[in-house]
Amino acid sequence: MAVVALVGAVVTGGLVLLLAGLVPTERQPQPGRSRPRPGLAERWSTLTRRPPGAAGRRRDARLVAGFVGGALAYALTGWLVWLVIVPLAVIALPYLLADPPAPTIDLLSALDRWVHSLVATLPTGQSIGDAVRTSRRTAPALLTPYVEQAVRRLDQRWSVRDALREMADRLAVPEADAVLAALGLAAHRGGTGATATLKALSSSLQQTLAALREIEAERAKPRIVVRQVTAITLGMLAVALLFGRAFFAPYATPLGQVLLLGLVAAYLGSLAVMRRMTRPRRRQRILTGATS
Repeated sequence: MAVVALVGAVVTGGLVLLLAGLVPTERQPQPGRSRPRPGLAERWSTLTRRPPGAAGRRRDARLVAGFVGGALAYALTGWLVWLVIVPLAVIALPYLLADPPAPTIDLLSALDRWVHSLVATLPTGQSIGDAVRTSRRTAPALLTPYVEQAVRRLDQRWSVRDALREMADRLAVPEADAVLAALGLAAHRGGTGATATLKALSSSLQQTLAALREIEAERAKPRIVVRQVTAITLGMLAVALLFGRAFFAPYATPLGQVLLLGLVAAYLGSLAVMRRMTRPRRRQRILTGATS
């Protein structure tokens, strides 16, 4: 009974902290007063590295569901290990089984649209620097901060070559290096051959995008299979625990629960290795070194 009371107190305290983290609190500092001490929500966000906005609320909701599910599983079976396994699975599985982000594809798609806008602008007689300034209004949203930064550098009397070099350092993508290096070289030569070069680079970008999308589709196939296997396994284990409790009797012992925790950790570790193997590898850049 003492253990049950302790577990209940821990779960209740965790729920209170999580619910407090879900409630947004904004306090405006008053003039002449020192900054107030961080509240419970701020401390919870700092302690658990809570993501901002909706992502943080979803993370907290999953954590609450994990603790509640672990407490229910413990109440039904009496196995303390569920208080660790269920929250761990609820938090880790959605991350490990989700498709990793593919920022390179989105960035290259935006870069291709930006190159098209430059190709349409340069034949009108504008210089490379003026074309970059003009493209700020029509640049894709993903590239807008980078283009605006390049325009600010140009307004600060940076050379076009240096401003584009810094933009390439911030994007850190080989294809962006090729485009911006070509623009910088064309600006150094007075714009000679810039349109033809950008058209060729745009064609190369489209071929690269097609290849990357095909590679990403192939990488998604093992993740789909693993999701299906995981869902089937969890469903079968749940049914077996409800209707075939005798088969899992060895796991009711302390040693069995330790072994069960080890098996779950090994499975989650294998999912982490799979996710790492299916993530795109970082490619070497053409341009290196920040411009000061």
